[in-house]
Amino acid sequence: MKKHFITGLLIWIPLAITAWVLVSIIGTMDRSLLLLPETLHPANWLGFNIPGLGTLLTLLAILLTGVIATNIIGQRMVRYWESILARIPVVKSIYYSVKQISDTVFSGTGDAFRKVLLVRFPHPQAWSIAFQTGAPANAVVHAGGDELVSVFIPTAPSPLNGFVFFVKKQDTIELDMSVDEALKYIVSMGVVAPSPAQTGGALPEHDKS
Repeated sequence: MKKHFITGLLIWIPLAITAWVLVSIIGTMDRSLLLLPETLHPANWLGFNIPGLGTLLTLLAILLTGVIATNIIGQRMVRYWESILARIPVVKSIYYSVKQISDTVFSGTGDAFRKVLLVRFPHPQAWSIAFQTGAPANAVVHAGGDELVSVFIPTAPSPLNGFVFFVKKQDTIELDMSVDEALKYIVSMGVVAPSPAQTGGALPEHDKS
């Protein structure tokens, strides 16, 4: 009986969590309908709500924004809007910081969150999975005196939280593992391990024995 009950849990728990996440995302995106005039709300002219309609509206708005921003007029509008934000002290700092991060992560250029590494953390006898986020600032490089890389070490089971460190490049191991596989490994707290073909990597010279 216990075995069958656990088997049922293993089937229903992933389904329930997946459904909860999807419902939460769709419910949040559906709130975009509140931006429309009240007379255009589906509940007013259909008599009932249509789940997911706001999600489609949000995705369409994102797509149209991308189409507009890729032409000359759209680019001028974006520059004009950014010039207005640049005049607001606090907003300027937040906007350009977030923009720089999003441009780096989603543009597909650079090394940010493209490499999965092993680094020594939280003590010299332990290894942790980390993501290379790029090259450190010049001030950090000059102070460190060695070839450093900046890494983000996520915490389990939430990879959104973690630590940023600067470590010697020679003390890292680059894994033959995709970012998606590494995130699954972290979220599952080490339960869902990547396939053996995706766990390659050479130990630093001073760690070979």
